Amino acid sequence: MANAPDVYREWLGITEAARPLNHYQLLRLKQFEDDAAKIRTHYRKMNAHVRKYASGDYAAASQALLNELAKAMLCLTDRERKREYDASLGRSDAGELRRRSFEEILLVNKVVDQAQLDKARNYAKAVGLDVRDAVLQQKLAAPDVVMLAYAEAIGLPYIELDDVGVATDLVPLIPPSTARQHSCVPVMADEDQVLMASPNPLIPDVEDDLRLRLNKTIRTVLCTPASINAAVAQHYSSDAPAAVAPTPAGKPTKEKPAKEPKPAAAPTSAEQKKQTLLLTVVIFNLTIMLCIFLVFLPLRGAFYRLGVFDFVLTVLIATVAAVIAFFTIPKVT
Repeated sequence: MANAPDVYREWLGITEAARPLNHYQLLRLKQFEDDAAKIRTHYRKMNAHVRKYASGDYAAASQALLNELAKAMLCLTDRERKREYDASLGRSDAGELRRRSFEEILLVNKVVDQAQLDKARNYAKAVGLDVRDAVLQQKLAAPDVVMLAYAEAIGLPYIELDDVGVATDLVPLIPPSTARQHSCVPVMADEDQVLMASPNPLIPDVEDDLRLRLNKTIRTVLCTPASINAAVAQHYSSDAPAAVAPTPAGKPTKEKPAKEPKPAAAPTSAEQKKQTLLLTVVIFNLTIMLCIFLVFLPLRGAFYRLGVFDFVLTVLIATVAAVIAFFTIPKVT
């Protein structure tokens, strides 16, 4: 196998000798670059270049570098995380930049014109949607362009799920109902936090639930609705098993023994005697009818009148049959 290359120098053309590289050096940006579009552009170019080495002897090194590039981009395009990261690098003049609104970004970047924006506003007001969703539903611009503008407006990072992928090791820890109801999937994790991809910022209740389950900070990264729907359908089908929350250390769970099904209640003795007596009477009457219509009438003629002897014999036969039935039925039931 070939010797491992210096991927930073040979693949990315980075000449700085000091390691580890900070996020700006890794993405070949000027220190404290604030233009989110430029940060994403650099990331995409470098991501595409590193993917050329994704097979063969350097597949593992390529994947590790792709993850490193993604983490750098996600940090620098998250307004809050970038401010904290810049401060850790010694930036003292990181004042709050003026945040442009979603509509302003659409107009300035010429994603839509004023007439299209007015159309989206009217549609959003009529059906009770956000302007972003109205623009998406009316297909006034490509979904990724719309979501990029939205990400910039609210200060969250945007990703292409195809580039980053879903963190399959975390999938079983996220309840399928949460993933489906709130359109989210885990994409990346480190020692302190888990990044959840979704078209919308996760609501505080969902973040709190996931934080307690995973014991890590939860942060949202944005993606297109279509890509998240495909990921949820793939990893959280309707028949997926329920997620199992990690058990806190030192608190083993006690499994409850399965309850055995209760046997059907047996009939009481009084009920049984009543049923036996009823069946005995039925058998007595049926025996009399059978004796008359199947024995005496066929033998002595249709107009024969039943005599005393015949009647006594019939009752005797029916009584014997009834007595046998009375003592036999309880044993059968």
